[in-house]
Amino acid sequence: MYGVNSSRLTPRYFILNGIPKLEAAHTWISLTFCIMYIIAVLGNCGLIHLISHKEVLHRPMYYFLSLLSLTDANACTLHVPNMLCIFCFNLKGIDFIACLVHVFFIHMLTSMECGVLMLMALDCYVAICYPLRYSTILTNTAITKVGFATCSRSVLLTIPFTFLITHLPFCRGNLIHHTYCDHMSLAKLSCGSIKIDAIYGLVAVILIAGFDIFCTCMSYTLIICAVVNLSSADACHKAFSTCTSHIGAIVITYVPAFFNFFTHHFGGCSIPHHVHIFIANLYMLLPPTLNPIVSEMKTKQIREGVIKLFFTEKDILSMS
Repeated sequence: MYGVNSSRLTPRYFILNGIPKLEAAHTWISLTFCIMYIIAVLGNCGLIHLISHKEVLHRPMYYFLSLLSLTDANACTLHVPNMLCIFCFNLKGIDFIACLVHVFFIHMLTSMECGVLMLMALDCYVAICYPLRYSTILTNTAITKVGFATCSRSVLLTIPFTFLITHLPFCRGNLIHHTYCDHMSLAKLSCGSIKIDAIYGLVAVILIAGFDIFCTCMSYTLIICAVVNLSSADACHKAFSTCTSHIGAIVITYVPAFFNFFTHHFGGCSIPHHVHIFIANLYMLLPPTLNPIVSEMKTKQIREGVIKLFFTEKDILSMS
C-alpha cells in the first residue's frame, strides 16, 4: 500500500469511498448524475458547435460563453465517469499519480470557470457602458489575451496544490471519503502539519474567487449606475436582459462553490460529512447542466439558433 521515499510514507494508491452513509442510494444517485452528465455534455457541446458555426454569434459575449461551456464540459467529464465507476462497478482504487492529476485538473477547471464568469461580467459592462466602442475594445486579439491570461492564472495557482500534496507524509490510511481527489481531502489523510496547505488554499481562493468576485461586483455596480441614468424604461429592460443569463450562471456556480469551500475549511462537525460530499458533487455537475439551459432561455440569439438547428425555416414560419 505504501512506498518509502526519503523517510516519507507515500501511498501507491487511494480508495475513493463514494458518499458515506448513502451507500444504499448510490444506484439512484448515479442514475441522476448520469442523466445530468448527458444533459451537460450535449448542452455544452451543442452550444460550442452553435457558436462556432453561426456567424451571427461570432461576438465577444458568445466567445466567452463557449469558453465557459468548454470548461464545464471538461470539468464534469473529469469527474462523472470516475464517480459512476465507484457507484456502479465498485471500482474505487485510484493510483497516487492519477489522484494528483485529478487534484490539478479539478482545481484548475473550477478556477478557470470563476475567471470566465468574471470576463463575462466585464463584457456586460463594456456592452452597456460603452456600446459604441464595444467592437474596438473587445477585439479578437484582446479576447485571446484575456482568455490566455485567465487560463495561465488558473494553471499557475493550481500547480502548488500538487507539490504540497507530494510533500505530505500519509500515515492515516488511504481511504478518501469522497468521489474524487481534491486538495483538502488528501491533506486530511496526512499525519503531518497541513497548516501551509490550509493557508495556501485560502490564498488561492482570495487570488481567484476573491479577485473575480470583486471585479464582477464592480462591473455590476457601474452597470447599475449607467442603467439608472437611462431615460426610457425599454432601454433599462434591454440593458438588464443583457446580463440575466450571466447572473444566473454566477448564482448556479458560486452558491455550491462557497458551500463546498467553507465546509472544508470551517465546517468542522456542524455539517454531516455525507451532506458536504453530496453538495461537492452537485457543485461539479450543477453549473455544467444548467448553464446551457439558462443561456438558451435567456439569450434570444442562442434560442433562435437552437430552433434553426432542429427545424427548417418553413417549420418555423408555420409555428409562428
